[in-house]
Amino acid sequence: MTKILVIEDDEEIRVLIQRLLEREGFEVEAAEDGVKGMEAFRTWAPDMVITDLVMPRMKGEETIREIRSIDAEAKIIAISGGGPSTPSKLLEGARNAGALETLAKPFDPVELLSAVHRLA
Repeated sequence: MTKILVIEDDEEIRVLIQRLLEREGFEVEAAEDGVKGMEAFRTWAPDMVITDLVMPRMKGEETIREIRSIDAEAKIIAISGGGPSTPSKLLEGARNAGALETLAKPFDPVELLSAVHRLA
């Protein structure tokens, strides 16, 4: 079973993504910021990571770079609503950091599942 780590500071979005993925048969762990996400990444060893980019304590781009330093082959999907910047600028930075797929919020659940299935 594919294990997916969801790192998202917005609880409502985090829970929605987790439920969506669990209904699809994925095993899901969730973390509310990059620091907790990295702890979960190291201990749980997920097959894929979905991370927000604008979060407290550790930004998503930094989280992506740290994941890449541990696992160069990690499957990473970055999501962002933009925060103080535009989503496209943040998502471009995420791709440069190592995200394989990017989605701007709000996204359609079908878009997210398509990205997950492309990488799974």
